[in-house]
Amino acid sequence: MTGQLIVSVSGIGARSHADAEAFCAQLDARGVPVSLLVAPRLGADYRLDRDPQTVDWMIRRRAAGAAIVLHGFDEAATKKRRGEFATLPAHEANLRLLGADRVLEHLGLRTRLFAAPGWTVSPGTVKALPRNGFRLLAGLHDVTDLTSGHTVRARVIGVGAGFLATGWWCRLVVTSTERIARRGGVVRLSVGARQLGRPEVATAMLDAVEAALGHGCRPDRYRWPLASVDVAAGLSA
Repeated sequence: MTGQLIVSVSGIGARSHADAEAFCAQLDARGVPVSLLVAPRLGADYRLDRDPQTVDWMIRRRAAGAAIVLHGFDEAATKKRRGEFATLPAHEANLRLLGADRVLEHLGLRTRLFAAPGWTVSPGTVKALPRNGFRLLAGLHDVTDLTSGHTVRARVIGVGAGFLATGWWCRLVVTSTERIARRGGVVRLSVGARQLGRPEVATAMLDAVEAALGHGCRPDRYRWPLASVDVAAGLSA
């Protein structure tokens, strides 16, 4: 069985842009496309629409084959240890999705793919997503085609951005990747851009990528439509 590899980077802003760019260059060298998890606001002092350099880089990345995935609206509104969309009722989720969608459309980064901060979504958010035109939901344990209802079961393995970033956790990410790839599963790796400035994190992520590729995993990105295929075959082009 042939597995699949998807690598995503979140939390990209002015301060983490250079580290994210360097990491993506390493993925390029290995023939691995990247999925960029993008949010209009990161913390109280950062807005994507005031960072044209990062926006231009993301636009160029998408033109070269990267996926743009909406990753929330306002990080500052996220409660500690609870993702922005983890408990929202449908009405409030709808307002946040609408606001985020308008910002990304204005910047030339509009997308129909969604992954919530913390990877956890409320039932209200699931209801609001297709109403706002979103077609794919990448969750913590699975990826769902919101038009067909088809779901591929595959858990995210991450460093930073809600996951731990310690040395032992980085090693666990590599060993978990090897185990999933060996049995032909879908490897979903995620890293917070703010952590990529730490050599041990970048090295661990690249080691995990190499492990997946070494076991024959096919590199891909988040995309729609999600075909109705066996989980071992992974996400379809």
